[in-house]
Amino acid sequence: MPEKPHLNIITAGHVDHGKSTLMGRLLFETGAVRKEELEKLKAIAKEYGKEGWEFAYLLDKEKEERMRGLTIDVMHRPFETKKYFFTIIDCPGHRDFVKNMITGASQADGAILVVSAKTGEGVQEQTKEHTFLLKVLGINQIVVAISKMDTVDYSKERFEEVKKDVINLLKPLGFNVDKIRFVPVSGIYGDNLVKKSEKTPWYDGPTLIEALDEFEVPPRPIDKPLRIPIQDVYSITGVGTVPVGRVETGVLRVGDTVIFEPAGVKGEVKSIEMHHQPIQEAKPGDNIGFNVRGISRDQLRRGDVAGHPDNPPTVAEEFTAQIIVLQHPTAIAAGYTPVFHCHTASVACTITEILAKIDPKTGQVIQEKPDFIKTGDAARIKAKPIKPMVIEKYSEFPGLGRFAIRDMSMTIAAGICLDVKKASK
Repeated sequence: MPEKPHLNIITAGHVDHGKSTLMGRLLFETGAVRKEELEKLKAIAKEYGKEGWEFAYLLDKEKEERMRGLTIDVMHRPFETKKYFFTIIDCPGHRDFVKNMITGASQADGAILVVSAKTGEGVQEQTKEHTFLLKVLGINQIVVAISKMDTVDYSKERFEEVKKDVINLLKPLGFNVDKIRFVPVSGIYGDNLVKKSEKTPWYDGPTLIEALDEFEVPPRPIDKPLRIPIQDVYSITGVGTVPVGRVETGVLRVGDTVIFEPAGVKGEVKSIEMHHQPIQEAKPGDNIGFNVRGISRDQLRRGDVAGHPDNPPTVAEEFTAQIIVLQHPTAIAAGYTPVFHCHTASVACTITEILAKIDPKTGQVIQEKPDFIKTGDAARIKAKPIKPMVIEKYSEFPGLGRFAIRDMSMTIAAGICLDVKKASK
């Protein structure tokens, strides 16, 4: 593995704003993708009658995605800059796929927000939803790529107009817009990704890669207890059961005994792999697969969390949380049971009590025990999972204490866990 620090970044933004093409081009320009691979994809694109889509195809592996031209699952691809080793978590922009985006965002250190400069595109509903989620999920490092500059003839006026709209969106959410870079780019032609483009002589800021190198490495909580939310579980012939996930906190070493909650099963770690290379230990931020002896594939599922038996992940009987209602057609009252997406788990939870309505900016209580809350309200609530789920206090394990609440195929609310009442065994 390279000695450079490792950062996970996600791409966020509206569905047709060119994220996949942009990231595919970026992988190609940074040398993460070979010319032969691109030639193959060019042929596929041609066969599907989608010429010019080859860059997007680098990230869209599934045939269904290629045919529909949409990103469905979350893809991981590594690339290097002068300063960092990045893994892109390519997040879907399509509405049905917000829950995948939440899974991606809960693992990211920073984000590229892609907003199209094309006439009639710019800031859209989904751009708003994604930026809100980034904020609630604790991602504060953002680069804004203003894409498809080729469609507006690299116009400085259009760039400034879109930039202003994005600033108006980010500022009220509490992002420090003075620190955010806005880069005019074209994914198809590769303008301002790695090298400065001659087509934007009016732009004197960094390229996209230089802007990413301005990111800072977040603290890696090595000294905290081990927590690895599981994304997938594979059964590999000749190897055995291989859970895959990202280490949130602590250190996993070959030879460790681990326990998975809420499954409640234990096993011994035989080997660990990252980007197909065997490693002896995994630290926070590492996306890994690890082979566990003594556990079969059907005992584990996505949403389980691995930890050490002396400090196992917390299975909640009930938890107290602070939420912000992003959108709800009517009102939310006690007894409402939407789905909570927390780390890689999605579990329906009943809101048993609304403790208080609070001022989102100051945290002061506005009203004790309101009967209901609606769009725009912030509140403290109690919730009870319908089936066992791991959730931790945000103050102790941020990655396992943030969640989004979804219902009716939209994100209703987002929040953080303040306290957990442990489930009795």
